[in-house]
Amino acid sequence: MGERKGTNKYYPPDFNPEKHGSLNRYHNSHPLRERARKLSQGILIIRFEMPYNIWCDGCKNHIGMGVRYNAEKKKVGNYYTTPIYRFRMKCHLCINYIEMQTDPANCDYVIVSGAQRKEERWDMEDNEQVLTTEHEKKQKLETDAMFRLEHGEADRGTLRKALPTLSHIQEAQSAWKDDFALNSLLRRKFREKKKAIQEEEERDQALQAKASLSIPLVPETEDDRRLAALLKFHTLDSYEDKQKLKRTEIISRSWFPAAPGACTHSKASSVLRKLSQQSRRALPTSSPISVGDLGIVRRNQTREAPESPQDATETPKAGELRAP
Repeated sequence: MGERKGTNKYYPPDFNPEKHGSLNRYHNSHPLRERARKLSQGILIIRFEMPYNIWCDGCKNHIGMGVRYNAEKKKVGNYYTTPIYRFRMKCHLCINYIEMQTDPANCDYVIVSGAQRKEERWDMEDNEQVLTTEHEKKQKLETDAMFRLEHGEADRGTLRKALPTLSHIQEAQSAWKDDFALNSLLRRKFREKKKAIQEEEERDQALQAKASLSIPLVPETEDDRRLAALLKFHTLDSYEDKQKLKRTEIISRSWFPAAPGACTHSKASSVLRKLSQQSRRALPTSSPISVGDLGIVRRNQTREAPESPQDATETPKAGELRAP
């Protein structure tokens, strides 16, 4: 596309290629336009991409890796013959400015001001991994025989120290050789766990439906069980049981309203109970019950002489009762 840029441009009548050379020189402008407005100060506006995750010091917000900014690029020094560039950009969330520069020695970027790096670098030495041999050390091993001998002795000493750990790793790896058995064991554990989770979800759904709850239930722990046992919680009657009890009470109630001066059924029963107790106390337990104690009164009636001997035999004896 570079050869097509000047084909569709307007060339004024006073444009002279021998004198002006190009349209940019004719218009006294730079080919980069606004990007080169600070070129006299050694600053070029470029599109900079954030090399790693950072935290802005101004707004304390997280800025992810790959976010792009219009940054001012400026050369600030050299590492041997490699130039060191500094980039200055404004945070898109606040008015804070962030400055970063290249680090050719470590092939990295360094934050100068305005932000803090989110540390996600992997340190092989801290994680007890085998370190790679540096370039200078490699050259010395190739040229210096004594250094190579000393280095070999140090490596053998490191091997003797790491031998118990290596043997333990080998034993652990030998237990994982049967892939089929391991896969079967893993799938069995997954099935059991899935079944237990499904049963727990069904119990939770039943409890939520019974208590009319719409909140998620967390799994119970041993402390929850112990606390519930200390509370001595008793379940209340259900709605159906309460309705049955209420219907039974309504059915057993009297249909007729009580009189204003009359006592209720419970009061009457209590009064009768007291009267029966008093009568029992008044009667002697040793003497037999007579007709007078029962409240039976004899009637005085004039009787005629019996007409026949059969009627005479039916006359009542002394102390016997005769029906009227």
